[in-house]
Amino acid sequence: MKNCYCNSNRIFSECCEPYILGTKKTPTAETLMQSRYSAYCVQNVDYLLATTHISTRKFHDKQEMFVFASENEWVKLEIVNTTETTVEFKAFYIDNKLKSQMHHEISTFKKEDGTWFYVDGECY
Repeated sequence: MKNCYCNSNRIFSECCEPYILGTKKTPTAETLMQSRYSAYCVQNVDYLLATTHISTRKFHDKQEMFVFASENEWVKLEIVNTTETTVEFKAFYIDNKLKSQMHHEISTFKKEDGTWFYVDGECY
């Protein structure tokens, strides 16, 4: 049994995996953020695209997302702050040149018909 990638201290199969597999809906923007991070870890680009809001989905290229997900070793997710519709996070990873990196972003989310979607993010 593997701990979840999102640092919840829960088992992956009982945490983010059901969201990624589509067997459960994410109840909050924060949960969607965590499951999207885990999707990068397991390279599930279909989930990343499906959970991106239709208004911004055209700005995301599936192949580029896959390359980014697969070329990096995902180390840790740190949630800095949350509101109902935003999540500030830091994603730590090791790039393909074995250099430690951090992606710091405030993401915006929108709930439509009971489903949360990632809209966009501002990087720091």
